[in-house]
Amino acid sequence: MNIHPLRSQLYDELHSRPFQVIPSPARVTQIALQCTEAEKRAQLEHLKELQNLLGCPVGHTDRSCFEYDCGDFRLRREKHTEFTTYTFINLDVPEDSDPFEVTGLTPLPDGWVDTLPGEVVAAFHVSIEDARQSPEPALPEVKEAFEDMRLVGSSPQDGDARVWTSFQLHSDGFGRLMVVNKQMSDSQLGRLTQRLMEIEVYRLMALLSLPLAHSLSPELVRMDARLADLTQQLSEEDSVNEKALLSDLVDMASSIESWRARSTFRFGATQAYHALVLTRLEELREDEVSGHLTITEFMTRRLTPAVRTCEASNKRLEDLSRRVDRVSDMMRTRVELGIHEQNQQLLSSMDRRSRIQLMMQHTVEGLSVVAISYYLVGLLKFLFIAMYDAGLPIDKTLATGISVPVVLLIVWLMTRRIHHHFIKLARKDRIGADET
Repeated sequence: MNIHPLRSQLYDELHSRPFQVIPSPARVTQIALQCTEAEKRAQLEHLKELQNLLGCPVGHTDRSCFEYDCGDFRLRREKHTEFTTYTFINLDVPEDSDPFEVTGLTPLPDGWVDTLPGEVVAAFHVSIEDARQSPEPALPEVKEAFEDMRLVGSSPQDGDARVWTSFQLHSDGFGRLMVVNKQMSDSQLGRLTQRLMEIEVYRLMALLSLPLAHSLSPELVRMDARLADLTQQLSEEDSVNEKALLSDLVDMASSIESWRARSTFRFGATQAYHALVLTRLEELREDEVSGHLTITEFMTRRLTPAVRTCEASNKRLEDLSRRVDRVSDMMRTRVELGIHEQNQQLLSSMDRRSRIQLMMQHTVEGLSVVAISYYLVGLLKFLFIAMYDAGLPIDKTLATGISVPVVLLIVWLMTRRIHHHFIKLARKDRIGADET
């Protein structure tokens, strides 16, 4: 069989980011870093340092999803379009330890995390507690673990687990999540934990465009008012400074294109990340915990309006761009009409000058007939005198007088014939040009 060269790659793509299997109890930390391609390459060298620091082989790290297993400590690195996530899983959890006293970063050498290349967008700890054989943490204990911040909680997976979070930064600079395993398997717990971490990362990546939308809003208001003023000038004033208006439109169009270049990708990414968050929320299948907002309710009330603000700014920017194009078309039409009117006036002036030139030409032709006839009659007079002196019986004066009208008629006929000949040539040239 003729196998497609991408067949194996297409199969592998579906398994490039497998769900993790996480036992309970465990401590997980995830860090998402926005980075360039150069920083992503630098991260590979940074990962290789772990081989010397921890004594475990690193292996091939240049993959979209790289997993590093060192016994009770696991590391997972995933490359995305504009960011990279590091997930640190610590399975060595002392008994009776506080939920966030030990984290996924505890087994790492000091300073290794601090030198990760890239800008940290998301960083949070996940405390996975086992309540299958023992009671789950009481609400006062949970509040104390979250430093008495307002909690968001739910019972996902039809009540097989309990999730607590605050969606805020705590005193250590990290966010916090608590997952209480009631009756889930390790694979189910791994899938739930990964969905929760993706919700946290994707919601922060979606919100990256909100400051851009806020900074863009006053500029859009200013440009909108200026465009409305230009449109009003075009519609109400017969005589406007077209050069100044065109200059304003060009400046406005360049500003809009500059904003579009800066915001198009960011706003498009916000919509994509928001769609991923909504998908992960649906997969949670949450039940409400009495007295607390669920994660879905919190996202609906807080994240969705922010995303709508970004979408509105993007739509307004696109609408303003289209309006500038329409006003520019109106301005070009106005200029073209002005040029057409000037051309009409110029043609009318040329037509008047042509008629004047034609009249002058006819006058010159009349004078030319007289002048040519005068010279011809003078020549004939010399001829008649010579004939009279030669003894021919002619009256030289009478002969000269009779030759005057004859010469005038002959010269006039010859002039008219030449004139008509040139008119025919001009008509032929014009007909040939029209056919072409």
